[in-house]
Amino acid sequence: MREGTAPEVPPRATADGVLSFTLDGRSVQARPGETIWDVAHRVGTELPHLCHRPGLPPAGNCRACVVEVVGERTLAASCCRLPEPGMKVRTDSARAQRARRTVLELLAADAPDSAALHADSELARWQQATGAQPARWPARGAVQATAVPDTSHPAFTVRLDACIQCTRCVRACRDVQGNDVLGMAGRGALARIVFDQGDAVADSTCVACGECVQACPTGALAPANGALARRAEQQVDTVCPYCGVGCAVTVHVTQGRVVRVEGANGPANAGRLCVKGRFGLDYVHHPGRLTTPLVRRPGVPKDPGLLLPGPEGRPDEAAWLAQFRPATWDEALDIAAAGLARVRDAAWAAGLQGRAMPVAGFGSAKGSNEEAYLFQKLIRSAFRTHNVDHCTRLCHASSVAALMEAVGSGAVSNPVRDCALADVIVVIGANPVQNHPVAATWIKNAVRRGARLILIDPRRTELARHAWRTLTFTPGTDVALLNALLHVIVSDGLVNEAFVAERVRCGDLEALRAHLQPFTPEAMAPVCGIDAATLREVAHAYATSPASMIFWGMGVAQHSHGTDNARALIALALLTGHIGRPGTGLHPLRGQNNVQGASDAGLIPMVLPDYHRVTEPQHRAAAESAWGLPAGFLPDEPGLTVVEIIDAAAAGRIRAMLIQGENPAMSDPDAGHARAGLARLQHLVVSDIFLTETGALADVVLPAAAWLEKTGSVTNTDRTVQLGRAALTPPGQARADAWILEQLARRLGLAWRYDIDPLGGAPEPDSGIGRVFDEMAGLMPALAGLRWERLLQVQAITHPVPTADDPGHPVVFTEHFATADGRAHLVPARLGAPAEPPDARYPYILITGRQLEHWHTGAMTRRSAVLDAIEPMPHVSLHPQTLRALGVRAGDEVRLRSRRGEVTVAVRVDEAIPEGVAFLPFAYAEAAANLLTIAALDPVAKIAEVKYCAVAIEPVAATAALVSA
Repeated sequence: MREGTAPEVPPRATADGVLSFTLDGRSVQARPGETIWDVAHRVGTELPHLCHRPGLPPAGNCRACVVEVVGERTLAASCCRLPEPGMKVRTDSARAQRARRTVLELLAADAPDSAALHADSELARWQQATGAQPARWPARGAVQATAVPDTSHPAFTVRLDACIQCTRCVRACRDVQGNDVLGMAGRGALARIVFDQGDAVADSTCVACGECVQACPTGALAPANGALARRAEQQVDTVCPYCGVGCAVTVHVTQGRVVRVEGANGPANAGRLCVKGRFGLDYVHHPGRLTTPLVRRPGVPKDPGLLLPGPEGRPDEAAWLAQFRPATWDEALDIAAAGLARVRDAAWAAGLQGRAMPVAGFGSAKGSNEEAYLFQKLIRSAFRTHNVDHCTRLCHASSVAALMEAVGSGAVSNPVRDCALADVIVVIGANPVQNHPVAATWIKNAVRRGARLILIDPRRTELARHAWRTLTFTPGTDVALLNALLHVIVSDGLVNEAFVAERVRCGDLEALRAHLQPFTPEAMAPVCGIDAATLREVAHAYATSPASMIFWGMGVAQHSHGTDNARALIALALLTGHIGRPGTGLHPLRGQNNVQGASDAGLIPMVLPDYHRVTEPQHRAAAESAWGLPAGFLPDEPGLTVVEIIDAAAAGRIRAMLIQGENPAMSDPDAGHARAGLARLQHLVVSDIFLTETGALADVVLPAAAWLEKTGSVTNTDRTVQLGRAALTPPGQARADAWILEQLARRLGLAWRYDIDPLGGAPEPDSGIGRVFDEMAGLMPALAGLRWERLLQVQAITHPVPTADDPGHPVVFTEHFATADGRAHLVPARLGAPAEPPDARYPYILITGRQLEHWHTGAMTRRSAVLDAIEPMPHVSLHPQTLRALGVRAGDEVRLRSRRGEVTVAVRVDEAIPEGVAFLPFAYAEAAANLLTIAALDPVAKIAEVKYCAVAIEPVAATAALVSA
């Protein structure tokens, strides 16, 4: 430094963390957390990368992205090197270019078949881009060269001869999905990727999420159908049709068929998928698809006995089909509408309307928002009744009822991914690893970050190994356990007094405090099976953390005391102030892909769109005006719910039904009773993609388009409205459900003029589906700022969206609740008992639910080649001690009997199931769990107690021997 000059000041980052450095001679800025590779990519300088992949933690082990930092002796891996103020980086120096090219040539020597296995091999693409010569170096003779392909799994194939050990798959499995199945074994030339302890894929703990397949840059991991070997003709972005997480997917289509599916960067999944979303969409091509309208043959009776398993163990679907004859669309629609109109007109002549109207409808949570809206509008407008419902009545009706009562809205308060901001996460009565797998990955990621997970469930589910505390309580004692936690909070001074004073209705706290006096942990411990010290510890952890979040599922909701269960959970959040902020809140995990949207659209007997109660004159008037109905046309009493409709059908009070995309003959409790009720209907119209058990009892069956064959919107469990696009054309004469509804409406005397595309249509601004969406949004304050044209632009947005420029609100209740006074209401949860406890004749408890590979009643997943190959047979899971008590072994058949029916099924041993409890998935027609379940209802929400009933379990061999004797 010359005398008299100011000292040089080293460059520094700005206050917001942005810093400047030089990249290939030009000044660039790096944002906080960005690597050199990130900045280069953002400004248009592409660097080869193989071990690096956005969304995965950096590894820096392949060295394909190295750059030269001026003044440093060694080259730096740009994917994991953070820039520094004033740093000078050269990506274009001869040294850096030569090093990158040599790395790619060496990798090519070890993976010579990359381009053949993967038509878009990243390794081959970067070789070509850099001028690398794949044959320059000989192969190392590493273990990959002699590896035998592993084709043991039906979903994907492992070819280690194409593996470059970039470890993307390992990090995708461990750090993204949180599964810890993949790892590295061996050293030097013997190093290799392994599943568990070197097991074949099919014998490992792999859950086939396929995250490793999507991450692999060479095709060493690839779909078993060889789909990576050639480029697809078309790629379509849409939404997964399974659970309520609402994963964005990219569907690859060739010659009109789905060849593979990848996770897209949607707001709910950020590219992640589960086995169903990645490998289970081929059901659309199953040969059993309905492709022609069907009409019941004259004189052929509706026989529920046809639905029972035949000699080969499965129901005889050929016999179902033989009941019908093919028809044209005009004929089938005319017959369908005429039968519904005949019952309606006779009822009107007798002065019947409202609940007394002998017509009802079941819509679907697996269709679009537009279809749900049209369905409820059709039933209400054509039949002057609110006898319309869908599967939310059987999953989260109690959650919605309690939330509406307490906070004025039935929607979740925070998105799933908010668990990343939570310090304590409570999961109760839910098994997201099986039912919401991508949601489970965010929870597992949060635990790895440092959040404490409290798992509360009668079963020790897969999340238990990630949990800080696991409370395996006695089935049916949810309220006892939760009230004990609440007792600790109010008695130990853990109430957030400021929040309660500002945000909760005056007087509610004192009333709740008095109600909770008897519910001490010491008194409730013998009831719920959790010791008092643990109850106190958990209550303190939840109440005192900076941010606590609660997730619950149907294990909470599907009880005769389900509303009280939800009331207690809501009280936990309100008393502690854990709501209205990021990382807090209440989230009932929605089961099906559009349960939230179908409920929002008014597919419920008590409410119109946006949860406006049918008892409120101003909301009925608004619907009548929008729908062109006379003033006073809509009844002022709520309609019948799902179970009430089935009961009324069995009693002859409901005589005609329209069912779209629902299968109550499998999904409803006491399925034998449900089937008898459906069979007794004078006229049943079913619209579906397969001839389901319900369709087999119909008078008219209309072939519908599957989700991948139509355009529409869906709303996921986070309240995020997403656009679904048609990727395929419906097979044969199958038509979009929305078109079917419009055609029926016209034949029933309604002047509908949406002009919906019968083949699903493209997402055009001026389309029939767009007109339906805009009409629906016009009745929904939550969607006031969202119209079809805007949805086409943004693709996804979380409601409420009050204005056209509003970005949406993932977190709600930040300042006030949706109640009339803006304050939340605390409602005491009463201690209730299951409707049917075990006794001497039926000594075991039955819990039903879903499993990872199959969905709901199995109509879709059991027609997926991969999913059915993984789990082809029904099973009942029992604790080892229960097996010993019964004298049976894993694989033996047992007969489960309840007061309503019986099924025969093979045994699977599972230490996660409590002794004296049986878990039975309900996806299998040959062992239909709902033949056993009870239709006891929650008095508030009218939800059935399908999570608990008493059963007897008998070894089939012993029963057969007794009969023989």
